[in-house]
Amino acid sequence: MKDSYRQDCPAYLRDFLTYIRVVRNHTEHTEENYFFDLRTFLRYLKIHNGDVPSDTPMSEISIKDVPLEYVENFSLMNAYEFMSFLMDERNNINSSRSRMTSSLRQFYEYLASKAMLIKHNPIEQLEHPKSVQKLPKFLELEQSRKLLSEIDSNNQKRDFCIITLFLNCGMRLSELVGLNVGDYSEEARTLRVFGKGQKERIIYINDACISAINDYLKVRPTSVIDPDALFLSSHANNIKRLSNRRVQRIVEDQLNRAGLGNLGISTHKLRHTAATLMYEYGGVDPMVLKDVLGHKSVATTQIYTHLSDADRKKAAESSPLADFKAPKRSDSDSGEDNEEK
Repeated sequence: MKDSYRQDCPAYLRDFLTYIRVVRNHTEHTEENYFFDLRTFLRYLKIHNGDVPSDTPMSEISIKDVPLEYVENFSLMNAYEFMSFLMDERNNINSSRSRMTSSLRQFYEYLASKAMLIKHNPIEQLEHPKSVQKLPKFLELEQSRKLLSEIDSNNQKRDFCIITLFLNCGMRLSELVGLNVGDYSEEARTLRVFGKGQKERIIYINDACISAINDYLKVRPTSVIDPDALFLSSHANNIKRLSNRRVQRIVEDQLNRAGLGNLGISTHKLRHTAATLMYEYGGVDPMVLKDVLGHKSVATTQIYTHLSDADRKKAAESSPLADFKAPKRSDSDSGEDNEEK
């Protein structure tokens, strides 16, 4: 995490962020997310305690001087008031408030149980906002083929390889960006990736992935800055590992080129696509899919195992009563109910 972020942190927050990286072994990106959430929380505490006018822009509120007493004296009811503030004043969506809840719970657990800086955890019973389960967006099989068949750029082999891996392996953006040349084994037909919390797993790859990687390696530039990185930028004097944002732009550009740019598809939606195609067309068991995607629980994986329209239609038509029709009425049937008056 950039030092500039820490300069405005009170000591107890800096220590928590160090704990997140060193002890919990979270990535720098995760550490930054905790910082952003807790910065908003501490800024709110200054408003809540009257240290700044209520109309002060949040971005102008320093958190460096927020006393630990403000954090310790925060109650469960205060926490729900804060969630209301996020919803009404900050227009935070359900998922954002759920993440904030997780950040607060982790923060208070650290202060009370790990660092022993506060006597008790006042928000131990804080509940997550109820989420609305939505089916993930994904590309259909023919749309996926169209995307792959129309990839073209100044770095065509690299960009084709990137999207091939997304669509075949279901890896996360950070996992793809973090790939090193040494993580690829053609002989074993595997890629080694590091998922959430730097948890290592092995992904088995198919012929399409092997072919795409080998074709890219033939034209892959060399880099003094990041000699091990698999996917590199192509700027003549600044060849380095591709950033998350650059990969996102590559995917956006190729989706637009294929006429698929208006579907709301992102790199993460390509992960949804890979999982969906494996399940629908490959018949991959959810437990196996869980390991492929690097999920802790199969419950997370089940969102990818939604049925296609064709599957639902087939299920409806497979009923043993699907061809049962109403018997013909007799001529004397008037069509009126015969009820006792």
